[in-house]
Amino acid sequence: MDKFTTLNGVAAPLPMINIDTDKIIPAVYLKTIQRKGLKKGLFYELGHKPDGSENPDFVLNQPAYSQSTILVTGDNFGCGSSREHAPWALLDFGIRCIIAPNFADIFFNNCFKNGMLPIKLPQEVVDQLMEDAKKGANAKLSIDLEAQTITRPDGGVVHFDVDPFRKHCLLNGLDEIGLTMQKGAEISSFEDKNRLSQPWLWS
Repeated sequence: MDKFTTLNGVAAPLPMINIDTDKIIPAVYLKTIQRKGLKKGLFYELGHKPDGSENPDFVLNQPAYSQSTILVTGDNFGCGSSREHAPWALLDFGIRCIIAPNFADIFFNNCFKNGMLPIKLPQEVVDQLMEDAKKGANAKLSIDLEAQTITRPDGGVVHFDVDPFRKHCLLNGLDEIGLTMQKGAEISSFEDKNRLSQPWLWS
């Protein structure tokens, strides 16, 4: 998993509430367990017209936001089913941080497990960052996970909370497998002793 330390990038404004995981990526794209290539299904319904052509009005289709790494959005983001393809699709596009007043619990947890930083902030603060995002590619946000700050284009600083354990994992690029492998020496020692004491388990 890639480390998350600092992020300086364009923030895309998506002022909608209750965006569920089916809207993030439709079920038709869940046939694969590959994490690459899923950006083609990201926000498909919002990003395309009924005839399948690209919707130029959708924010991520606009040139100013085509390289966005941050998404500022509304309350209850990621509700609906628990599909992990939702954070995978966002990551495949390049989104590493999502800022919202609140998130659905499973989606929130899946973000951390995949190296993304979901930030919860009061609605009035999200509204301010949304206005920053609407200014386009010249108004970037800077996120410092160690300091737990967001620096706005005008230099103003917003502080955010994050669970210390999840912060540690993001800063060090540790998913659940990575955390387990940190105990590699202890695991090997146990296995060596177990082979001697209970060899029939290893035959």
